[in-house]
Amino acid sequence: MSHDTTSTSVSERKMVRRDAQARRETLLDAAATCFAAQGFGVSLDEIAKRAGVGRGTLYRNFRDRMALALAIFEREVDRFGDALLRTGPVVEVLGELVRQGRPAHLLFARLAAELPPQGEDLAAFEALGARFERLVTPLAERGRETGELRRDVSAAELVLALRMVGGLLVPLRHDEAKAERVIADALALLLAGLRR
Repeated sequence: MSHDTTSTSVSERKMVRRDAQARRETLLDAAATCFAAQGFGVSLDEIAKRAGVGRGTLYRNFRDRMALALAIFEREVDRFGDALLRTGPVVEVLGELVRQGRPAHLLFARLAAELPPQGEDLAAFEALGARFERLVTPLAERGRETGELRRDVSAAELVLALRMVGGLLVPLRHDEAKAERVIADALALLLAGLRR
């Protein structure tokens, strides 16, 4: 009998964890939408309301708006990891990263302008950048091996190239067709300089 109780409590704990994770994801979605639409000055009450939770639930998950912003970008880096597992030409993978990361890049540009991270927050964002660079390292290695990149091109330089292309997209946030042309042209130009 106690075995059944234990398995029920384990299964209940798993369900609670899934529910908590789902609430956290809903909060991140709501925050990303609110930050993109209204900026980082949007009230945390509005974010909680959009997520369908109370303010207490928001604060149990995130200490402040910067922690919320950092969690949004951490989630984006996790998603980039999946895109980096793709095989194919380096330019295609980079193009996919730029397209997939466009909303996050626009959001980060807004964060940097409205609420620049400082102190511990800045260190956390720098650590996240270093993590992203580590994720890009196998792509850089593969590009060097296939001859798509020069032997001296590093993952840091590929990340810089991605940031450069992403920066070109900031003024084009509402023009999808032009953004696609800019992505293709900018990556072609950058990779021409990075090839052997």
